[in-house]
Amino acid sequence: MRRRGILLAGAGALAAPALMHDAAAQKAQDTLRIVDRFALPNIDPYYNSLRTGLVQAHQAWDTLVHRDPDSFELKPLLATEWRWLDPKQIEFTLRRGVTFHDGSAFTADDVVYTLNLVSSADSRVATPSNTNWIAGCEKLDDFKVRVTLKQPTPAALEYFALVIPIYPAAYRQRVGADGYARAPVGAGPYRITRFDAGAAVEYERYENYWQGSPKGRPAIRRLSVRFVPDATTEMTELLSGRADWIWNVNPDQFEQINRLPTVQAVRQESMRIGYLSIDAAGRSGAGNPLTNLKVRQAIWHAIDRETIANRLITGGSRVPPAPCYPSQFGCDAGAATLYPYDPARAKALLAEAGFPNGFETEMVSYVLPQWTAAVQNYLGAVGIRARVSQIQVAAAVQRAWEGRNPLYLGSWGSYSINDVSAVLPVMFGGGGDDYTRDPEMQALVAEGGSSNDEAVRKRAYSAAIRRATENAYWLPLHTYVTIYGYSRQLDFKAYRDELPRFYLAKWK
Repeated sequence: MRRRGILLAGAGALAAPALMHDAAAQKAQDTLRIVDRFALPNIDPYYNSLRTGLVQAHQAWDTLVHRDPDSFELKPLLATEWRWLDPKQIEFTLRRGVTFHDGSAFTADDVVYTLNLVSSADSRVATPSNTNWIAGCEKLDDFKVRVTLKQPTPAALEYFALVIPIYPAAYRQRVGADGYARAPVGAGPYRITRFDAGAAVEYERYENYWQGSPKGRPAIRRLSVRFVPDATTEMTELLSGRADWIWNVNPDQFEQINRLPTVQAVRQESMRIGYLSIDAAGRSGAGNPLTNLKVRQAIWHAIDRETIANRLITGGSRVPPAPCYPSQFGCDAGAATLYPYDPARAKALLAEAGFPNGFETEMVSYVLPQWTAAVQNYLGAVGIRARVSQIQVAAAVQRAWEGRNPLYLGSWGSYSINDVSAVLPVMFGGGGDDYTRDPEMQALVAEGGSSNDEAVRKRAYSAAIRRATENAYWLPLHTYVTIYGYSRQLDFKAYRDELPRFYLAKWK
């Protein structure tokens, strides 16, 4: 009964049955209308850290390597082949006959420009750990480059596949960073015809996209993406017929959507982890209660993560013991200190820390309000009175990087990279999202990411996980189960890497 009382109910029934809408008209116009509540302030894939940005990037940009969404097998894309020269050098042979959306030819110059730009210390890319392991790139001839790494990076090809799109060098240099963000050009299956920051993106199929790409030629001619303020608006747009596709649907609405005649919902567990960041370093205020180990341990005991996963997230959500997704290389659950749900223990720890009556703090969140409320209520039940600031994701991220989030409810999808090097350096490596600022953690994470020896990597990452959980630094709450809602006239497949591939969608 205590769990049921603390855990808030979901959004309830859908407000109205789906209206007969103009999906047929949109099908005739060959435009897929996408609505998303996670607005993009900058569509340049290197200068936003949002999942929405990664999704948009894969429609309009190509990378050197392609990762098959079903098998995770790495395949040629802009590079036709590659070979390791030694543990810190990769040679890529590039594809001939590829053009960017401005008509310019793809060559080694574009790869050299891109990699040297985004790996430089002053590049100010949004997620430095995605590229700061690259020492440099040199041109061997017009269609061959050599990439040198700062240290052995075993997951390098996964990064090249997922988060390192290639710029058209001449165009990017001519228009500059601001001009490129306003009118981006890539080499992917769709070209961007309009970007209105925070509001909309328009795409059109690139008719000169190269033959034989594993991405294929898009079946749908146009994509129209609009950003809206919240989940309620997303659902309203879908049910009213003003949208053909939404995602991150409230789990409470899954069954109800599937009873409607014009729309449907599917769900797929993803590599995304919901988390609570705790300001152990005192970035939001030196000496605040969260810098106390027993307070952080109390927080870990106070939240019933299993109930949140099973009753709120649903659909097969799991509670990760370690601060990483279970399938990622180096994610050693056995190294993690476990904190079972135990509110009595949480209260005792708070008393031992000098807070027998609890304390007040702020919790910043961009996740669904009912998920936020559940965490808030669990904390409140042991005396931690968390004032919620529910804001848009871009604003929450900005606040995080500024060190202004005492407690922070967010999610991290590791850019779908199946290696802990895509999560541990972000949360514990000294960057904007690191609220531990623990030099020993930073050293362990760096050690794990700088060797090709699997035993060395596992040993370092296991030690990092042990230290992170012993110190109750960063609380993994649950895995995400992404729910997609879309028109029954759309043939769409969801993948476990949480990358909607609109270039593979088609009308029925």
